[in-house]
Amino acid sequence: MPIATPEIYNEMLDRAKAGKFAYPAINVTSTQTLHAALRGFAEAESDGIVQISTGGAEFLGGQYKKDMVTGSVALAEFAHVVAEKYPVNIALHTDHCPKDKLDGYVRPLLAISQERVAAGRNPLFQSHMWDGSAETLDHNLAIAQELLAEAAKVKIILEVEITPTGGEEDGVTHEINDKLYTTVEDAIRTAEALGLGEKGRYLLAASFGNVHGVYKPGNVVLRPELLKELAEGVAAKFGKQDPFNFVFHGGSGSTKEEIATALENGVVKMNIDTDTQYAFTRPVADHMFRNYDGVLKIDGEVGDKKTYDPRSWGKLAEGGMAARVLEACQDLRSAGTRLK
Repeated sequence: MPIATPEIYNEMLDRAKAGKFAYPAINVTSTQTLHAALRGFAEAESDGIVQISTGGAEFLGGQYKKDMVTGSVALAEFAHVVAEKYPVNIALHTDHCPKDKLDGYVRPLLAISQERVAAGRNPLFQSHMWDGSAETLDHNLAIAQELLAEAAKVKIILEVEITPTGGEEDGVTHEINDKLYTTVEDAIRTAEALGLGEKGRYLLAASFGNVHGVYKPGNVVLRPELLKELAEGVAAKFGKQDPFNFVFHGGSGSTKEEIATALENGVVKMNIDTDTQYAFTRPVADHMFRNYDGVLKIDGEVGDKKTYDPRSWGKLAEGGMAARVLEACQDLRSAGTRLK
């Protein structure tokens, strides 16, 4: 199947919300990790989301120029070609983009999609994320209003993060403290600024103790039941039940119970990066240790080309990451739900 059209992506999200499941949103940094994600979704018979962060896009742009737009466009175009060979629908998304990178990332990508749509084509990406969690909420929402209006012109969905996620991702760092919990007032102000769909569709990354990366038990206190409080508070004020499509950030390392509670309370997208990074790298490390004298030319020997050929360990890496994506689909209940 091809990359999801805006209509298909909207249908995917609507089905997830109605069915109380969520799509894994898998960060990719190469064509190989892209294939791993697509393979995992296909093996799970799940539609899904592939996303590119600013750091991932810079890496994809090559270390000579490190251009984020070049990297993200190149991978998106590649995805449009290869995704047709996988029997699932895939949405392309750009992950965390803070204020200082908007002009070098999201805004140019929106312009590219607007040009494509004007020429009768679909947008290059199906959704973009604005991470204004480091700004005041007023300033965050003001920028979100501008971006939502531009995205809505071409049926692109905007993801907004209104309060901080702890830990660090691509240089954006927040402490792990009591600020990691969105309040009902924060949610009401978001609805007042962005509407509840009439100004354009958006996904809401609300904070319920989320932290990027993986931490030992006890270091992170997740309260996914908070999402129900946010939804009910906004519903009481605006008269619209289940008003938000929530995103679960900092999902790597979460317990199955925490994930289940989040799904019951409106999460339709869960970001997974740390766990899939490890799943990709672990088989490579195993291969290198097992074939130490083959991947290296030790003591004047010639090594073993079959072991240092990138394809030999690359296939293992793809398989390891694909298996973790499959597991994520099962945890999020999206396995077996693909659109026919």
